[in-house]
Amino acid sequence: MPQPALLAHELVRDLGGRRVLDGVSLTASPGHRIGLIGENGTGKSTLLRVLAGVDEPDAGSVSRPADLGFLHQEMPFGPESTLAMVLDEALREAREDLAQLERLGEELARVPEDDPGHADLLDAYGKRLEHAQGRESWDADRRAALVLDGLGLGTLGHDRTLGSLSGGLRGRLALAALLVRRPPTLLLDEPTNHLDDDAAAFLEEQLRGLPGAVVVASHDRAFLDAVCTDLIDLDPAVDGPVRYGGNYSAYVGEKSADRERWERRYAEEQEEMELLRHAAGVTARRVTPDRGPRDNEKMGYGHRAGRVQSQISRRVRNASRRLDELERTQVAEPPRPLRFAAPRPATRTPGGPEPLVSLRDVRVPGRLALSGLELSVTERLLVTGGNGTGKSTLLSVLAGRLTAEGEVRRRCGLTVGLLTQDTVFERPDRTVRDTYALELGPERAEKVPLVRLGLLAEADLDKPVGQVSVGQRRRLALALLMARPPQLLLLDEPTNHLSPRLCDELEAALGSGPGAIVVASHDRWLRRRWQGRELRLEVGQE
Repeated sequence: MPQPALLAHELVRDLGGRRVLDGVSLTASPGHRIGLIGENGTGKSTLLRVLAGVDEPDAGSVSRPADLGFLHQEMPFGPESTLAMVLDEALREAREDLAQLERLGEELARVPEDDPGHADLLDAYGKRLEHAQGRESWDADRRAALVLDGLGLGTLGHDRTLGSLSGGLRGRLALAALLVRRPPTLLLDEPTNHLDDDAAAFLEEQLRGLPGAVVVASHDRAFLDAVCTDLIDLDPAVDGPVRYGGNYSAYVGEKSADRERWERRYAEEQEEMELLRHAAGVTARRVTPDRGPRDNEKMGYGHRAGRVQSQISRRVRNASRRLDELERTQVAEPPRPLRFAAPRPATRTPGGPEPLVSLRDVRVPGRLALSGLELSVTERLLVTGGNGTGKSTLLSVLAGRLTAEGEVRRRCGLTVGLLTQDTVFERPDRTVRDTYALELGPERAEKVPLVRLGLLAEADLDKPVGQVSVGQRRRLALALLMARPPQLLLLDEPTNHLSPRLCDELEAALGSGPGAIVVASHDRWLRRRWQGRELRLEVGQE
């Protein structure tokens, strides 16, 4: 039996006095895996909640299949419930399919074909068989073991209670339960959070193999590239959300082509407007109306002068009319991509062969052990490794914020900037705008306006720093580093809390940024495309 599509029409949702969804429509047919992307606050999670029926829209409608799975819907289990209970619930429908097929098969064997009830039994058996085949019910128990192993839960005892699991493990278990149950429509909100590389790759393989529809909100560009057949960009646009066919690589290609067309049209319009201003303001002065006639013009001077002036007037009117039209309808200037500001002369990166920082036999007990590391003046170093391998610790040592055993040498006068995962400002009562200006100084803040960097929305600039989100505070900290780049820039998970578009722009900026740059990151897309050196830390090094 073909599964129905998930349909949403002209959804509107207001939250906290702000319109989060404004006329969003969506069709998710079986076999399509749709990625929702956009800046934080553009409504990705809200849209998923409305699609799932957890939240009601203020206007618009949703038509959803009867069986729908939503990842961030709370599991109906208390902290005392066990992993076995969660799995039993996930397997309940499959086991019910098999039990009903067995019962109906036994009844069919007993009821003669000419019995009036035989046809009804046969129809019921056929429908249940179709359900069981769609759910792959015969394979459910094996699938459960495979999913638990694939998501890194295979070593957990089935008697473990949910209350004894970390938030990350409970999130993995909720995801595992959905993959085991295999509902025909899946709604997932940031499903790769808390997943390592192997678990993320396993999830991608599972989702690609599903016959039903999947709608997923994610910042994970590698995941979007591996899974999605379509992407919907929820960032504000003139005609509303835009749907792109293909995976993330196809989306990047289309956006790049759109940007080139935008830049070309803007440049052409600006050039035409400059020519029109010249025509309207200069052309009339090129022929002086009251100049006297030349000797060879005297017979027809008056007639020709009138005709020339008429032509000039018409040309000026046409130019002015066209200029007015273009000024009313001109294409907006394309926003500047994220880039590091030019360093001030006082912070120019020094030359010479001496490294900026040199580490020898450095150790932070229980957190980091490193035999040696040298950073050149143009270093591009990616630090990778699992959780707990000391990536953040190494960046703190390089920044001079953490004392370590061993030898740590820094070049005299070295300026260092560190973007931490947890950003705190001394004056939470100051606005974002004032914090930026006071940290940089008025001259630098005016030269590199905060709003031009595209990291924070204009509406957020006058909010106190203590009232904006963790992600927005990190964006402010990143903006300060972009506006006044140090000689050594240290970035700890810099793509966290950034939209895919801004992540792409930041990566491009890192390649051409001034000075030395060290990045610690779990971001698979960034790691796959990294052009510099890589240092992988292992747990055994600690």
